Amino acid sequence: MKIIHILIASFLLPLVCSGQNPIIQTKYTADPAPLVYNDTVFLYTSHDEDDAFGFKMQDWLLYTSTDMVNWTEHGVIASLKDFRWVPYDNGAWAPQCIRRNNKFYLYCPMPNGIGIGVLVSDSPYGPFKDPIGKPLIKNGVQDIDPTVLIDDDGQAYLYWGNPDLYYVKLNEDMVSYSGGIVKEPTKPANYQEGPWVWKRNGHYYLSYASTCCPEGIGYAMSNSPKGPWEYKGNIMDGDKRSNGNHPGIIDYKGNSYVFGFNYAILKQTMAKHYERRSICLETLIYNADGTIQKLPFWTNSGVKQLGSLNPYKRVEAETMAWSEGVKTEFATEWERNVSWDKGKKIADRLFVTSIHHGDYIMVKGVDFSKGASSVDVNVSSLFGGKIEIRTDKKDGPLIGTVNINTSAEGDLWKTISTPVKNIKGIHDVYFVFRGEKDLFNFDWWMFNAK
Repeated sequence: MKIIHILIASFLLPLVCSGQNPIIQTKYTADPAPLVYNDTVFLYTSHDEDDAFGFKMQDWLLYTSTDMVNWTEHGVIASLKDFRWVPYDNGAWAPQCIRRNNKFYLYCPMPNGIGIGVLVSDSPYGPFKDPIGKPLIKNGVQDIDPTVLIDDDGQAYLYWGNPDLYYVKLNEDMVSYSGGIVKEPTKPANYQEGPWVWKRNGHYYLSYASTCCPEGIGYAMSNSPKGPWEYKGNIMDGDKRSNGNHPGIIDYKGNSYVFGFNYAILKQTMAKHYERRSICLETLIYNADGTIQKLPFWTNSGVKQLGSLNPYKRVEAETMAWSEGVKTEFATEWERNVSWDKGKKIADRLFVTSIHHGDYIMVKGVDFSKGASSVDVNVSSLFGGKIEIRTDKKDGPLIGTVNINTSAEGDLWKTISTPVKNIKGIHDVYFVFRGEKDLFNFDWWMFNAK
């Protein structure tokens, strides 16, 4: 009887799917800074440019997810241009965003002794603005990799540093601090950079990139946000496949997660080392005493999907669990194509571009509980082509083909509706692109119920 009950319970559980690492493929991303807000994970990242040799970083990006496998890009949410006191256009290093008093504070380091700045917004999506017009922290060349903890008593702390660890007590306004800068005397011996501090079940945790190079992820614990910090081990050992690392750790929907990065997307095409990194994600497991179990190096499978994706509402094309070949781009459409008189703004669009034959986008765990009769896609055609919609595999069952027969309409956006075979259940959906030359740009899609 117990076995029968287990089998029935297993049958009734929602279908879960595995994700893939790295979780972002359309851009090079690093230094993950996750924030949980309104039942959504907001993932703020630094951004390596496609042609980076060393660190070429000009802005910060935002991605969101509610299921931990399908991530939606929201583009650039801040850049070095937002700090008028920054004297260069390359140096948008590891950020962190935190919420307090219904505002969102984005702490941004600029290397070479420029300092740590702070931006503020009323929304996690921005726009972010500089409220003080100067560095919040200007202590020297170690002013990088800020992380923030707001303790249960309301006191906020800002930590940072490479190869030493520093902290200050932030005031309630989050854009100033009281007391002096403290150089932490009990930092773990293998601490290198990239601190991430959090509190869980009465324990204070300090994780960090350890022992360069390659860097793993080490961690320490304390009974106070001010230390002393006791080294507990590595969350992940360093690996020659990844020169650096940078942890970001959260609890979400009853699970714990650690973010970091590797160079797997770069290594698909390049043999030598360049600073073009890609964020990865794994499930974090705590022991009963609060210590953390060691993980293997970033797996290909990543984490399990939480819930499913609703295909009956507009889904941005830049929402994906995996992709190959494509990129994303932001553009503003104006009423008139006259530089001195553009007229009214029609739309700001972030869309999928650089689409060629054989490229594809995959979204995981799409719930077709209402069946499907047709699909709407919004595209702007370059040379034209087709979108094959397949389930569960790139060459899986074909449920519909969207024909984009026009060309030379890259600045015109049109919605095309196409019949599809009825489908039920939960499936991974592949949008596979066919044609010649540059095919089209892809803005959004939506299925219509049977």
